[in-house]
Amino acid sequence: MMAEANKVPDTPGDGPYPAVMELDSGIPDHVVYRPADLTPFKGGKLAVFAWGNGGCADDGSSQRQHLAEIASYGYLVIAPGKWRSGPNAKVQPEPPRAPDAGQRLPPPATSADDVREGLDFALSENARNGSKYAGLIDKQAVAVGGFSCGGLQAIGLASDPGVTTVVVQNSGIFNDNRESIGGMTLPKSALEKFHTPVMYLLGGPTDIAYANGTDDVSRIGHVPVALVNLPFGHGGTYNKPMGGTAAGIVVDWLEWQLRGSKSAARSFLGANCRLCVNPEATVELKNFD
Repeated sequence: MMAEANKVPDTPGDGPYPAVMELDSGIPDHVVYRPADLTPFKGGKLAVFAWGNGGCADDGSSQRQHLAEIASYGYLVIAPGKWRSGPNAKVQPEPPRAPDAGQRLPPPATSADDVREGLDFALSENARNGSKYAGLIDKQAVAVGGFSCGGLQAIGLASDPGVTTVVVQNSGIFNDNRESIGGMTLPKSALEKFHTPVMYLLGGPTDIAYANGTDDVSRIGHVPVALVNLPFGHGGTYNKPMGGTAAGIVVDWLEWQLRGSKSAARSFLGANCRLCVNPEATVELKNFD
């Protein structure tokens, strides 16, 4: 399955700003996705999305179709790890990591701090003379997100005062810490540190993170939270062309939360919202006015 996914060409997304995927010497061991042409973002119009990879893997290209699609809507997207996937991979995948003694799952190859480096890079480059991002970043439009273990990294960064919204995909804090990933044990009390709207995008009852994610949502009572379910299980649509259905939902959430797009909000709001009438999806909102 992965071999087939690696044959799929890198794509620029289908948003208004075709994206490129690149390495940047200013942030080693990360993969950057951005609009190829940055001139439309003068005056601070480029939003930021820092991403945690599935499995907390050291592969910033493992969800490349998904992330390029988001970038094509005017986002600087940064994922930790090397460029290990796809036909243009620069290095080979790492062999599978073994669990530590007494652990059920292997330790993560990246940390929440590695994801945070993407945020720090974007903001520092915005202020650095000579940077291609100088003066382009919208500091009020900063999101963190992640898939599976990477979603836990995003939850771990949610308390950052510079974060404007959080996207948790096919993930949730473990209901039973005995099942948790070594080095990624978060208590449910971490949910109290959300200070922005958050979206959980899950894969329905067959998603191994479904029970954890739905429990998280049931506990969040102090910030707006959306729970969206798609019938694609834990694997989602990350490797589908343009990131599939899930990428479009994430784009709409980000456009609504970061840019105030009323058109994007229609995917979530109203009796006939786009997700409400989509036979594949279910959507629940809590704590919205």
